[in-house]
Amino acid sequence: MLDLLGMIAALDRPRLLVTAARFGVDDYDRAAHLPRLLRVAAAPRPGEAILRLLDEEALCDSARRGVGAAYSASRHVALLIALLGEARVLRAATRPALTVV
Repeated sequence: MLDLLGMIAALDRPRLLVTAARFGVDDYDRAAHLPRLLRVAAAPRPGEAILRLLDEEALCDSARRGVGAAYSASRHVALLIALLGEARVLRAATRPALTVV
């Protein structure tokens, strides 16, 4: 888990993209958004989703840095939103349960 979260934390992206993603993460719905972003029928488990999202985001970032017209800022922000959302899901799933005594 920490490796996946560390990979997300290590991304060095423009502040505007990250800020836009942070504004959108509260509305993230993995069941609705992940299949569209990853082009799959159903949302994969959070760890697998993060790895695939990191690959897709890297492709978007390469297009952003390039000169081609294939770059989509809206897709890039959507991928970053999904990465932040999946990080939340992964952290929540691995957080130790609190016991009340």
